[in-house]
Amino acid sequence: MKAKDRRIAELKKEIPAVTPAEALERQESGAVLIDVREPDEVAGGSPPGAERLVRGFLELRVEETVPDKSTPVLVICAGGVRSLFAAEGLRRLGYEDVASVTGGFNRWKNDGLPVETPRVLNAAERERYGRHLLMPEVGEAGQARLGESKVLLIGAGGLGSPAAYYLAAAGVGKLGIVDHDVVDRSNLQRQILHTDDRVGTSKVDSARRTLLGLNPAIEVVGIEERVTSANVEDVFAGWDAIVDGSDNFPTRYLVNDACVKMDVPNVHGSIYRFEGQVSVFWPGYPKRRGPCYRCLYPEPPPPELAPSCAEAGVLGVLPGVVGTLEAIETIKLLLELGDPLVGRLLHYDALRQRFTELTLTANDDCGVCAPGREFPGYVDYEAFCTGAWAG
Repeated sequence: MKAKDRRIAELKKEIPAVTPAEALERQESGAVLIDVREPDEVAGGSPPGAERLVRGFLELRVEETVPDKSTPVLVICAGGVRSLFAAEGLRRLGYEDVASVTGGFNRWKNDGLPVETPRVLNAAERERYGRHLLMPEVGEAGQARLGESKVLLIGAGGLGSPAAYYLAAAGVGKLGIVDHDVVDRSNLQRQILHTDDRVGTSKVDSARRTLLGLNPAIEVVGIEERVTSANVEDVFAGWDAIVDGSDNFPTRYLVNDACVKMDVPNVHGSIYRFEGQVSVFWPGYPKRRGPCYRCLYPEPPPPELAPSCAEAGVLGVLPGVVGTLEAIETIKLLLELGDPLVGRLLHYDALRQRFTELTLTANDDCGVCAPGREFPGYVDYEAFCTGAWAG
């Protein structure tokens, strides 16, 4: 008998075995089922709800997936051999209740047990997103989730440029760009999606060319129109998150009100000269009620106290910092990672190189997001923000 055969025989005596039907029953009772096959094998099907950890990285990553070593763990491979070695490795790490699934996935499928076909990254995607795949918080499942996500960016300007750039690089599968403007040479100091040879052309078209040049595997949808009360719900429908990079109060209030009504997270950023701020306005956040933009700014400031970048100027690098923070918050929301800036506002002062965090409280009497309050409808936002609105 060869050494490997002797070792397999020994492991069969040492490692408890369960049939696929027994494994399914134990999984439904709280045991963790780990599929240790290679990605090309998993692409043909896998037990629903199984954790997919390639055998070669199992010991390195399992503690992120199953932190409690008293949790029952079931290991499945194709035919029931690799799972024996994997189970042995888990026992050496201290897992107390580990079993191998006899016959592996082949028997699981032949026994007529439920199977799902997960999205598996292809070779090019695995190469492109390799650094994400090394992170337990992202991994292949998280990267696949990013690929299925849809994010709409309001504006392809100073904030929208870095946000879109990094979301495209991260592999967010569908990006929408809303902008009705054309590229101006004065934009190029900060709007990095555009180039000098595109001056005078559509910002949406310019953004699409840049983003697809960076990552041709994603989809970029251009919406070359102004968002208004009449079209905002049609424009916002079907997106997982809205990234607001607008530079005017009428659009910010409109974006806020639509996001509240449609229960979509509003990733907000704004800049002024050397300062910027980022927050996530999402009263419907599942973990805690956060404020909306109107909770922070019930009414817009007088126009003379809030000049635009065109009037007051802005440090060209500043939007890169704030827009990148917006991209980070968006990815956290898509992957349900960490603690997003819901109920918090991050202020950045470039001159002092200082971040300050402010706690924001939802207004229980907010006219738009107060619990149980019926949505009041959209208003004339231009008039509202110039003080001419009589509503």
